[in-house]
Amino acid sequence: MEISKLANLEISCIFALKIKLKYHFMKKNFITLVLVCMALIHSVKAQQTEDLTLQGAKGKLVATLQMPKIEKGKKVRMVIICHGFGADKDRPLLRTIADRLQEAGIASIRFDFNGCGKSEGHFQDMTVLNEIEDAKKVIDYAQKLPWVSGISIVGHSQGGVVASMVAGELKKSIKSVALCAPAAVLRDDALRGSTQGATYDPHHIPEYVDLPRGMRMGRDYVVTAQTLPIYETAKEYKGAVLIIHGTWDVVVPYTYGERYHQGYKNSQLILLPQVDHGFSTEEARTKTAAEITEFIKKH
Repeated sequence: MEISKLANLEISCIFALKIKLKYHFMKKNFITLVLVCMALIHSVKAQQTEDLTLQGAKGKLVATLQMPKIEKGKKVRMVIICHGFGADKDRPLLRTIADRLQEAGIASIRFDFNGCGKSEGHFQDMTVLNEIEDAKKVIDYAQKLPWVSGISIVGHSQGGVVASMVAGELKKSIKSVALCAPAAVLRDDALRGSTQGATYDPHHIPEYVDLPRGMRMGRDYVVTAQTLPIYETAKEYKGAVLIIHGTWDVVVPYTYGERYHQGYKNSQLILLPQVDHGFSTEEARTKTAAEITEFIKKH
């Protein structure tokens, strides 16, 4: 909970106590109210959201840590959440996942990749490889927290590609992986010269490509994407994997989710009927968050 909300709660409790004193209510009732207020304040502090600034591949990364209530001496699972191409950590799907995890007693860190959201760097310099390095930096931070029992990773779209490749590289350091509409199509897009609605000559790539959303994609992104060993790296991960893909996804057809599933030895594929790439409906986001939470609780 934000500090301002906590302060308001404390002020409200103090005000209530003053009223009790003013009207000389019974001592027993007064003590009960004190205990209730103290317990409420304690529980609010135990479940909190904290803004972080971490060092990434291209500068400072802005992140959000959500913690559940943690009993003294206990440890909890940490989930690293990766957003998609040109998106940010506060997209509705990612927030829904983080909230559901927190309710289930699982911590999470979601962050803006370099050049995205509020993080430092220029979007034109972003590549999948430096996003992988960003994710590894966040994992390094999380692993050093004394109350973390293990790390899982979740990714949406290009963040799914990043999550799968990070897991393939770190292997047993990652407890489990969940991929939402993983965008392995990005390699095929780069080879055919069509990315995010913009077209270019894939054999003579310009210094930059202007995208419809007002962003500028750099040449290094395309060059890197054309030879990116997505499935080859991902399949090196032998742990449990959950893949969730919508059947109405026109950005990344669900056949890419199926190919991920075929490459893994220990994966589960869930196809959501009539769900698009962004999991745009509340029903789709709620369903996805619930499936991911139950999966991580088991793995």
